Formats: sequence, structure tokens, C-alpha cells
Amino acid sequence: MLRTLSTAALLAALAPAVHAAEFKWAETTDPQTMDPHAVNSAPVLGFLNNVYEGLVRRGQDMTIEPSLAVSWEPIGAGDGWRFKLREGVTFQDGAAFTAQDVLFSYERASSEQADTSSWFSPVSDVIVVDDFTVDIMTTSPNPIFPDSIANWMIMDSGWAEANNATRPDKEAGNYATLNTNGTGAFAITERQPGLRTVLEPHANWWGDATHNITRAELTPIQNSATALAALLSGDVDFINPVPVQDVARLKANPDVNVIQGIEARVIMLGFPHEADALKYSAETTDTNPFADPRVRRAVAHAVNVPAILQTTMRGNAEAVNQLVSPAMRGYTDGLSNDATYDPEAARGLLTEAGYPEGFSFGFKCSNDRYLNDEAVCQAITAMLAQVGMRATLDAMPVQNYWPELRADNFDMYLLGWSPGTFDAEHPIRFLAATPNEEKRLGSWNFGGYSNARVDALLPMIQSEIDDTKRQAMLDEVAQTLQDETAYVPLYVQPLVWGTRANIDLVQRPDNFFILRWVTVN
Repeated sequence: MLRTLSTAALLAALAPAVHAAEFKWAETTDPQTMDPHAVNSAPVLGFLNNVYEGLVRRGQDMTIEPSLAVSWEPIGAGDGWRFKLREGVTFQDGAAFTAQDVLFSYERASSEQADTSSWFSPVSDVIVVDDFTVDIMTTSPNPIFPDSIANWMIMDSGWAEANNATRPDKEAGNYATLNTNGTGAFAITERQPGLRTVLEPHANWWGDATHNITRAELTPIQNSATALAALLSGDVDFINPVPVQDVARLKANPDVNVIQGIEARVIMLGFPHEADALKYSAETTDTNPFADPRVRRAVAHAVNVPAILQTTMRGNAEAVNQLVSPAMRGYTDGLSNDATYDPEAARGLLTEAGYPEGFSFGFKCSNDRYLNDEAVCQAITAMLAQVGMRATLDAMPVQNYWPELRADNFDMYLLGWSPGTFDAEHPIRFLAATPNEEKRLGSWNFGGYSNARVDALLPMIQSEIDDTKRQAMLDEVAQTLQDETAYVPLYVQPLVWGTRANIDLVQRPDNFFILRWVTVN
């Protein structure tokens, strides 16, 4: 999982502290908000992990380790978890961290206004035992609960109240949208959305600072050629991602390094399961072909995934047939890939479903969220056209993309999903559970897929402590999702980072860039 740049990383760890330095980096996507509970997406959560902290966090090897909690243990016979909190921690404005901030952050992050509310669907109550002890009660035994809250970030209750930000507002925004006050290793000193974000070390951070950064600056650069030129000229020290077509050329340059890996993120196609009709069809205006599983299966047969991997991704991605990669806990071994590329089968299914001439529809896609996302969508559009499914592609920046999906403005869409718990339960809860705001389920199930058996199995999966029984239930869900073609999984996204040769850092498979692990030599 870990990919360091060279043996210089080991030497740096053994050598005396190196000089302090400024650090600049570029990414295609600017974080949509600085509010850790407003938008549940990797660009937001990955960035804010440098500023805010949770009770637990993931280390360099992705294992759960203490953060604002120093220890945790189950309560009773699976009634919940008791967390002992770290004492002496201060927020970046100097306010003391206590259990009240944990309770406040639970109420805020689990509220109906929060995009993170699904994280707390198993929670029945949060009890402040004393200033540095919190009990989080669950509706049933939940063995993976500590893993599930690695990205739940704690906010200062007093700061939020004083600035009228007691609840997130992902639509209009509030004070927490542009301003931060965390306990993390870095504090934001300047925020200009879409232009630049500046961070400086939190002088009173409780942890051991292993970096040597005095100032860090993020610049969003959507054009990959521009980002690459900035790296080669030394204007930035790090870019994410490196265009896959430029990897070989970059590797030959002694002034830069390339770090490659496989991300935890599965790229897939989603459908409007519950829609009565298509929204963007020229002729099919009173029916929804995608409500028929045969049509969805036709999409799976029409898309030539190996060709996309070979051409668009230049061999840097891996095909997948379920919503998690083989590296995730709960992955279903032996699930056959019965929807391989077969245009004739696709045409036959369309005829059987009553669309022998195909149909037109709208295809929503991001153009700055996933690696080569727009190019992938263009390739898929051409492949679907060969079997009679005529898609009008609408690619847009992710800042506009999520509101479109949440407003049901799509006939088909591209989505990437990286399970925050590194467990197969995660996408079931967010993507396959019937949307239910009260139960805080299915918050990213834009198309409204629903299956009663999947809904019944989910709480059992969440509470089962016997790995064999739990895996059997996960296998049943994976088979059901494939049988119904709830989504069309395409591939596991690659990670391709580029740095100047004097930079040491750590690449994790969740694609989170952690500043406290950076050294400028």
C-alpha cells in the first residue's frame, strides 16, 4: 500500500531534521467546502484530514490508530463503544477539546442537513460520561464501528455556535464553508475557492510533527497539461494525478518521480431505477428503459472495459465485477463476470426488452473528479451507440456535478466509490440500500435502487461478528447486485502521483494526501 519515492526516504528518517521549507501542490479538483460534515467526498475529506481530526484515524498502512481518542473498547454485549479522549488538546484558536465537542459533532454530522448522516445509521445515542469519556451506543453489535468513523471530524462546539454554523449548509453555505478551526496538524490561513488554499503548521498540535513544512499551498489546476508543466518547471512540488499518457516520459526525467498504485475506488455506471421516464431522450419520453434489468445488462455487455483499460487508461487500471476491489474486506471471491463485452448479447437484450432500435438518453459525467473521467465517458458513449443506445454526453466540473445528481437530472451517470471503512458493507449502505433519510441510508443511491432482501441483510452484516456468516451475507448481496445489474462496475481506478525529486511522501490507496508525512529535502 505504501509507495515512497526512493531510498532517500529511509535515509531521511535516520538523518537529523532537515531544513524547513515551503511546499506547493496541484490537484484537478478544489475541495468543494471546508465544512467536514457538508459533503461526503474524497476531495473534501482527504484535504480536511490535514486540518480536522477524528476520534480515530488511518495510519500510513491504512490501519486504525488513536487520534483524539487514545483508546476504545466495546460496551457490554455489543451495546456500543466507550472512547477515552486525549487530554490537553486544543483547537487552532486555542479552545480546549472535550467530550462536549464530540457530542456536538455527532449531532451535527448525523443531522439531516449533513452529507455524513449515513455514517451514524447504527448509532442510537451518544453519552458524555465525563470530560474525556464518551459512550457511543449502537442499535446492535457493530464490530467495524471504529473503522467506520475514521473520517468523522470533530468541530469546536463553541466556535460553531459563535459563528452560526451549528449545522452544515451544503447548498447556501455558512461560516464553516470557508473557515476552519480544527485540532489537526495544519491550519488554513487563506482560502480562495478555485484559486488557492494556504496552510501553515498548527503550533500547538498534540502530535509529533515529522514534516518540515512551514507553509503549504494548494492550487487547483484542471488542465492536466498545465499541471504537468507546473511540475516540470518547479512551480509546484507535487501533482495529482499525472496524466497516464505521460507516465513513461515523466519516469525518464531525473528531476521528478512518479508514484503509482491502485486506489480503493471502483468506477461504475449508475441508473435512474425509480424514475418514471427518461429526462433527456428525444423520443422515449413516457417510459424509463433503465428500469428494466435487461436494459441495464445490455449496457454492461456493450461497454468494452478491456479496451478502455488498454487505450484510455494505458494499462494503469484493473477491471472489477463488484462495488469493491479485491483489496477490500468482504470482497466476494468467485463471483463470475457474466456481463463481459458482447455487443450481440446487448442488442438481443434490448430487443427482448422492447427496444429493438435502441433509444436516446442523457449521460452525465464529471470532467475533473476521476482520472480521465471525461475521456472514459466519451469512449462509453461511442460503445453504447454501436448497439443502439444513443447517449448525449454532458460532462461538467464536479462542483456542478453532485447537485445535478442529487436533483435527479440524469438518465445514466458515472460514479466512483472508495469505501471509507475499507469494507464491502460501506457501498451497500451508501449505494445499494433503499434511500431512507430517517434511517440515514442510501444517501448516495441517486437512482433509488431498492431490493428488500439487500435491505434486510444490511443490518445483519453490520452486526455479525462471525466472519464466515458475515461473508456469506456479503456474497449474497454481491450476487444480487450483479444479477439485477444495479450498477455496472467498470474498473478500479489507478493512483498516479508526480513529485519533484526532492520530495518524500506517502501514497495511501484511499488517495488522501497527508501533509504531515511530507519532507522537502
